[in-house]
Amino acid sequence: MRLLADLLVRFRKSVLLLALTGILVAGSIGGGVAGSLSNGGFDDPDAEATVAARLLADRFGAGAPHLVMVATAPGSVDDPASVRAGVDLTSRLEAEAGVEEATSYWTLGAPSRLRSADGTRALVFATLSGEQGEILDRSAELVGAYRGRFHGLEVAVGGSGAFFAEVQDTVEGDLARAEAIAFPITLALMIVIFGSVVAALLPLAVGVIAIVGTFLVLQLLTQVTEVSIFALNLTTALGLGLAIDYALFVVSRFREELAAGHEPPEAVRRTVETAGRTVLFSAGTVAVSLSAMLVFDLAFLRSMGYAGIAVVAVAAAGAVIVLPALLAVLGRNVDRLRVRRRSVPDGETGVWHRLATTVMRRPVPIATAAVLVLALLGAPFFGVRLGASDERVLAPSSEARQVGEVLRSEFGSFETSPLSVVLPETGGDEVASYAAELSSLDGVGRVDSAVGTFIRGVLVVRPGPAHTRFAGEAGTYLDVVPSVDPLSERGEALVREVRAAPAPGPALVGGAGANQVDTAASMRGDLPWALGIIGAVTFVVLFMMFGSIVVPAKAVVLNLLSLSAAFGAMVWIFQEGNLSGLLGFTATGSLDITMPILMFCIAFGLSMDYEVFLLSRIKEEYDRSGDNEASVAEGLERTGRIVTAAATLIAVVFVAFATSGVSFIKMMGVGLTLAVLVDAFIVRATLVPAFMRLAGDSNWWAPRFLRPVYRRFGIRESQDHGADRPTVAVATREL
Repeated sequence: MRLLADLLVRFRKSVLLLALTGILVAGSIGGGVAGSLSNGGFDDPDAEATVAARLLADRFGAGAPHLVMVATAPGSVDDPASVRAGVDLTSRLEAEAGVEEATSYWTLGAPSRLRSADGTRALVFATLSGEQGEILDRSAELVGAYRGRFHGLEVAVGGSGAFFAEVQDTVEGDLARAEAIAFPITLALMIVIFGSVVAALLPLAVGVIAIVGTFLVLQLLTQVTEVSIFALNLTTALGLGLAIDYALFVVSRFREELAAGHEPPEAVRRTVETAGRTVLFSAGTVAVSLSAMLVFDLAFLRSMGYAGIAVVAVAAAGAVIVLPALLAVLGRNVDRLRVRRRSVPDGETGVWHRLATTVMRRPVPIATAAVLVLALLGAPFFGVRLGASDERVLAPSSEARQVGEVLRSEFGSFETSPLSVVLPETGGDEVASYAAELSSLDGVGRVDSAVGTFIRGVLVVRPGPAHTRFAGEAGTYLDVVPSVDPLSERGEALVREVRAAPAPGPALVGGAGANQVDTAASMRGDLPWALGIIGAVTFVVLFMMFGSIVVPAKAVVLNLLSLSAAFGAMVWIFQEGNLSGLLGFTATGSLDITMPILMFCIAFGLSMDYEVFLLSRIKEEYDRSGDNEASVAEGLERTGRIVTAAATLIAVVFVAFATSGVSFIKMMGVGLTLAVLVDAFIVRATLVPAFMRLAGDSNWWAPRFLRPVYRRFGIRESQDHGADRPTVAVATREL
């Protein structure tokens, strides 16, 4: 680190010029990354439902329609004028570029299932061709072209293409709004916290580097793998938040060295050696937590892992390389445009020192009260129900959502969400008995097949032109149209019943309900690996820092306890619908299946970030004095203000994303805000000093056989500034 520090001081202007050039290049290449990102990634590519979907597309040219239009007639959809208008609408839609097939109530022989109960609405379907990006672009164009009146019919457009196109527009708008909210508020708070305008601008500079640099990484990744558009939300939130955290520690350490009488060049060197090393180490712990998402088969979660690791790495590089070069140029001008005088914590008179000593005088009752509060907040999580997201994640004003609600409320079955049963080696008469049996299952509205339509075990519609699509050169498939919500618990049970029914040959079951079941199974299979990676690496990293197995165990337990409180709040708010009016979302009775895992990895990483800084200072004081209680109080005093300031600032960033028009992004913003604040203000302020007091000198205990490992490979104290300054010591005394 000393060599790096010398180079940064010597070539500070060159470093800044290279950084500025890099930002411009990254912005020019990665600025349009949103257009290259995917709206999918929520399915396991190897799951049965996904394989079934591929077979449907490849062998039968079939699949769920991309666009679903609800056409409302002034009278009945069977009036001659409405029939002519409906046929014209379908024909014109099918003639559009990019439309592979278009069908409707009027062109399929007026089946009752495609007409609303009151006869005033009918459905039109369109399947588009091309890659996902092309389908979404074309969907957005067709929505604009066909929304509104058409020859007397009032047309509303929904379906997966319209839904995901609207999600993409919403996410891009959310990013702009979140940045417009977060940047000025965080800047104002940083001016107050840092005490000067110049110092407050430095974290924003690191934030820009982190965000723009990660956009470039994501753009490059899209050339080799699928990357979700929702990675942009994580990039902006985490990039700005971590930039604030790391810059806060680095700038504060630089000020401390200046106050100690060092000239700016030497202050920069000492800052890089201490704060810089600690930032790199903390960034490593965050990156490890986020890397656990790479074990999942869902591209959505892997995308979050890509974005998270990239933004952590770029933010750390910005804080350890670019920021010290800036400080070397600024020197004592870092305090220019001062708005208040900075106060220096005064040992035992500081508020955090007094808080720590108060807690340690009564560790058992205070720790018990804090644990009970967290347990009470976390209790609702025992009733969590995980499911897939649908159009209800959008605002009530969304047309795609309104179409979905009309389909659920006014049509007798879930026409756009059938279970597709693919029989790749089966055909002939044996299909009829199988279709009849499936139609008899509870929760099945009907079964459409090459041999006709079955309801309650009875053939009700003989084979006609509409049924020929179910037969191919090799095999056949059936559409099992449910009479229950395919994404509900009953819908999941129906998937299992259909799969358990004896089939005349190999059978693959796909569709929305099957996707949800398979996604949950995939997540359950990968989750132990992800948790194992986080737990094991965290334990090893903290052991190598502190030479103790007690400290890592305590850190993991307390982090899990604080996260359970945030998760319980998420169930109470977003699953049960409390505060839905205030926050502006619609509760569906479940949480998106990917959100708890995503939030866990992010929040756990941030918790460990704060843990590293706090415990490093405590260990530094303990090595110096050998007094456990005094070192805990001193460590909390030296880090309490800056950790809570960092948590408050990153919470502002997450709150800005709670304004999202997509409910699960809103949930991520609210959940991470609660997790960060609970960790900083309850866990770090009460539980850490209480448990450190109860453990006493055993905090730093390790089994005899592990001590040589720590002596050989552990992070040792720096030899550059004396034995009283550990190399990972927290780099701050003041703000």
